Amino acid sequence: MMFFTFYFLLFTFLIMPDLNFEIIDAEPLLYAADPQIAFKIKVSNPKPEQPIHTIVLQCQIQIESVRRRYNKDEQKRLRDLFDEPERWSQTLRTMLWTHTNTTIPGFTESIIADLPVHCSFDFNIGATKYFAALDDGEIPLVFQFSGTIFYAGFNGMLQVGQISWTKDERFRLPVETWKKMMEAY
Repeated sequence: MMFFTFYFLLFTFLIMPDLNFEIIDAEPLLYAADPQIAFKIKVSNPKPEQPIHTIVLQCQIQIESVRRRYNKDEQKRLRDLFDEPERWSQTLRTMLWTHTNTTIPGFTESIIADLPVHCSFDFNIGATKYFAALDDGEIPLVFQFSGTIFYAGFNGMLQVGQISWTKDERFRLPVETWKKMMEAY
């Protein structure tokens, strides 16, 4: 029995979908209850013979503040977060923006879904100060995905698997998108 269980688990692991994630766009949600940005994510299934029933997607989003340059005015406004620019080699670090989640409906090859991100001041004061300090350009973000996949496994039976912790995607959010969202709210 143990022999069968081992090979069944190995077989299930080998055929579990290895999904790919791509952030393709971002836009403010103009008619939500609170300020939000909807990130458009494309989820691809390289094994379309294994239909995906549902994905319960979780995502941690970090701001990669070291991946952009800052003008003098921005540097002044960022002192509260990172201290004086002379110290930025020690203080400028990637910082957590938020955690979010969504449920993605079934598909076979790929699907584009919204990943809503709440942007009110009280969720993350540091991130809000960071965004407000920027004049223009882009905000370098990294999305780290996790969650649960419900898919058709062997003989079409429903299977459950976890999204690998190695699934991440970078996206450069235009500062203009943030400003449009703030103006709308």
